[in-house]
Amino acid sequence: MEIETIDATTGYAGFFADDQRAIKRGAKRDGFVYEGEPVTDGFEAIRQAGEALLVDVELADGTVGRGDCAAVQYSGAGGRDPLFRAEEYAPVVTGPVADALRGSDARGFLENAEAIEHLRIDGEKLHTAIRYGVSQALLAAAARAEGTTRTDVLADALETEPASDPVPVFGQSGDDRYANAEKMIVKGVPVLPHALINSAEKLGPDGEGLLEYVAWLAERALELGSEGYEPRFHVDVYGTIGDLFGPPYDRAEVVDYFYAIEEAAAPFSIQIEGPMDAGSRETQIEAMAELRDGLRDAGVDVPIVADEWCNTLADVQAFVDAGAADLVQVKTPDLGGIHRSGRAVRYCEGTDTEAYLGGTCNETATSARACAHVALATDAAQTLAKPGMGFDEGYMLVENEMRRTIARRERAAERTSTDAETGAGSDSESGEVSADD
Repeated sequence: MEIETIDATTGYAGFFADDQRAIKRGAKRDGFVYEGEPVTDGFEAIRQAGEALLVDVELADGTVGRGDCAAVQYSGAGGRDPLFRAEEYAPVVTGPVADALRGSDARGFLENAEAIEHLRIDGEKLHTAIRYGVSQALLAAAARAEGTTRTDVLADALETEPASDPVPVFGQSGDDRYANAEKMIVKGVPVLPHALINSAEKLGPDGEGLLEYVAWLAERALELGSEGYEPRFHVDVYGTIGDLFGPPYDRAEVVDYFYAIEEAAAPFSIQIEGPMDAGSRETQIEAMAELRDGLRDAGVDVPIVADEWCNTLADVQAFVDAGAADLVQVKTPDLGGIHRSGRAVRYCEGTDTEAYLGGTCNETATSARACAHVALATDAAQTLAKPGMGFDEGYMLVENEMRRTIARRERAAERTSTDAETGAGSDSESGEVSADD
């Protein structure tokens, strides 16, 4: 089944793009937006509407595979690609990208996705958002051409055995960290609540703000959670702990603070994402490894999660090789092609570092569903509820996509088993259909 045309339409992402550097420097909120001037290249305001580029890969029989180009909320920070402008990049997709793919066999997902990874314009790689969105559309097109699920296409490409149960979903609360956390507890979300501790004010002058919040979280989980509910807490602090304490990170003062976090979370476990931002990949790895060693030596059971400066597949590999994190966030839009996120998860296999298949609130329903298939195909340790900051919508999208896919694969396996017993042939299922197709 050949790829016939590729179209691109500008659209909106599920949240906003924020100038992280300006916010960390103390930009004040003015209602939903921020006061002051941006400091990161490409931003016209500290907070501006997230953009997406909607990609349709049409096959010779008229069926369409969809994917959305989107970038992270904090574009241009921590070594990431610059702010993504959909209108600017639309001609790239309908021009050079379409030219490279037209006439290709849609069933060759990996070959087609790799062709886009290696495509250069004026000697430069395509923006990660383009590689991300086009690869999603190629994955959907391959699944349609094969009459199977996107999970199965990825599993074949990555040589994996897909998960038989939904991967634990990590809910993100946004700034509404109290009400949204309670929603997560009531729904029994396995990993929560992100909490968005992205400023010194939220952390508290001596870190007390975070400790008080974690203690409240544990109390509400005990009060509102169903019998047997044992969530794992996961809080992203955006480097603010490092700003408060500074290096070296294995000293008693820092370790004692992490012990206080562990105690506040009891009887539940907690992991901390982005404890510091050391300014480069090399220094971030050194700082994270130092903190991890210090916590281990002191017997403090608070896993740390790599985010800043852990953007590309090579970055993930470097953090894992150095033993610099208990979990690495595979930040899907930053890795480019969606198959590369799968490879990053696989790289953690056999190590003492787990893979958290993340992403950003600033994605779309289409990209979130695509990532659910990556999570299933690779059996990641956890995956992010996205897009948006309202929690409910993103959780519904990701959880339901995984459940639907598992049910479909089980039905297909049952038919295969029945046909084998009766000696009857079976027609493959029609191309995968979901709400974004």
